[in-house]
Amino acid sequence: MRHERKYKVDDINLAVVKQVLRLHPASFRPLYPDRQINNIYFDSPDLTTYRENVNGISERKKFRLRWYGDDIRQIENPRFEIKKKSNQLGSKEILPVAAFSLDALENVTAEVNRLSRNTAALRPRLINAYRRSYFGTSDGRFRITIDEQVHYFSLLTARRFTRFNISDPAIIVELKYDAEEDGDSVQKVMQHLPFRQTKSSKYVNGVNMTAY
Repeated sequence: MRHERKYKVDDINLAVVKQVLRLHPASFRPLYPDRQINNIYFDSPDLTTYRENVNGISERKKFRLRWYGDDIRQIENPRFEIKKKSNQLGSKEILPVAAFSLDALENVTAEVNRLSRNTAALRPRLINAYRRSYFGTSDGRFRITIDEQVHYFSLLTARRFTRFNISDPAIIVELKYDAEEDGDSVQKVMQHLPFRQTKSSKYVNGVNMTAY
């Protein structure tokens, strides 16, 4: 289980955000090359996971398919992820899935329902993509991701993906650390992050921006 603390940055550009991390007393440094993350979020007919997140339900799940690459239609090594939230702590179960096409989601939807073990049938509801940068401390205790160039396409009314039609200009910074780290060391890291901490779910934001 781990903590994930999110910060939404609306008024600072990406170069400044990265400079803040490089000058941080904890000495955050890049871990991997930047890459594009692509997701399909699944939900029940009445959008249970969306509503539980909006209402702040302490025990909840989120279901998504994820793959990487600049071309969203080139789907390689997709995986199904079940994210579980218990109060302030989160965990993730990762399961491989068969290759699929964005033009025909029926087969992978059936596989998602088999793997999810969810009581209500899940359907694809939202597609998004964004650019992610990865930073971490030298001791490996704290990681930070930076997400930008976030794009959305709603599947609530469309049967298949055409092109992204909504963009979010905000940058999302996320501090991640194991549960046992919660304490003075975390406070020292957080006090040197000059950003506004916020509750920020890309699934909720995407549904709000594209359908509601």
